[in-house]
Amino acid sequence: MGHSDQLRQVVQKAATETGFELFGVATIGTFRELDYFPAWIANGHAGEMGYLESRDESGRLKRASLDRVASWARSVVVCAINYNNEEPYSIQVNDKERGWISRYAWTKRDYHTVVLKKLKQVEARIHDVFGFNGKDLVGGLVTRSYVDTGPLVERVYAKYAGVGWIGKNTCIINQKMGSWLFLGVILTSLEVTAELPAPDRCGSCTRCIEACPTDAFVGPYQLDATRCISYLTIEKRGEIPEELRAGMGRHVFGCDICQDVCPWNRKAPAGKEPELSPRPELVSPPLGWLGEITQEEFAEKLSGSPVRRAKFSGLRRNAVVAMGNSGQPRFVPVLEKLSNDTDPVVAEHAKWALQRLREARRYKHD
Repeated sequence: MGHSDQLRQVVQKAATETGFELFGVATIGTFRELDYFPAWIANGHAGEMGYLESRDESGRLKRASLDRVASWARSVVVCAINYNNEEPYSIQVNDKERGWISRYAWTKRDYHTVVLKKLKQVEARIHDVFGFNGKDLVGGLVTRSYVDTGPLVERVYAKYAGVGWIGKNTCIINQKMGSWLFLGVILTSLEVTAELPAPDRCGSCTRCIEACPTDAFVGPYQLDATRCISYLTIEKRGEIPEELRAGMGRHVFGCDICQDVCPWNRKAPAGKEPELSPRPELVSPPLGWLGEITQEEFAEKLSGSPVRRAKFSGLRRNAVVAMGNSGQPRFVPVLEKLSNDTDPVVAEHAKWALQRLREARRYKHD
């Protein structure tokens, strides 16, 4: 006999008390969405994100073969917390002298730390009811908690746990909460019965696909990450392909466009977790400051922030691309300076940005 009802009751109580707004339990299954993952990797759509290509001893992709990586796992607890806030969306901000940092990265603390702490509390409660003090005893309960680091495609299990559907922009969308959600998962060795997956409510809408300025969507539900602004500004090291730079606009870390235009986010509520509230200095920061930020400022001002993932060189590179896309002549002096920067990547992108500003100025006067 499985533990379906009891586990779901325990998760509901613990998750709610901990601060998660959405939760559910999925069985381990052979879901059709997981079949797309190997082909996505094979097509090169993961770019330089090598961690997504991690494989087991037999060569199978870990994130597509949970049965091999965690053969003891029988169910996945999925918890989600809302990180939306009252600040405007990127499509509502038009200050050409400021850049855009993705909404999720405004938080006072890195969401991995915040969500994992809460997830561990839910995991502990599961052990209180079903386990042996968390020890992997023979025949006893086994669990593992992950926030973006597990050997599974979280959004697939979120769908089959009833948390939300996978939208055409590949994000999990909940009918009431929208898509501003951080996911945490707990693998467990408890048997459960399958739930009905969340129904797809995207309908005929294609606003996310049409709004993407770099044409990152191969089609509905299909993202080529190598063209995605989030990938280009966070994961991509070195030079950004020249043909994609103009489409990046003033984004310096991540991109929210495909979520900003989603109708399901029109009335998305603001989150309640204080540690996920925004740092004011990260909401539309001045491009001039980011372009000339020092190593010391980078370490101090961005301490504990996800923005550090872009690295010092990457953030400055992104800032000069954004300056080039701003159309603002006032950035010419700083770009001239940065075109001789000791970092060759920053210098090359600054030269491109200068040329773009000059072309924009000539076009304006013609």
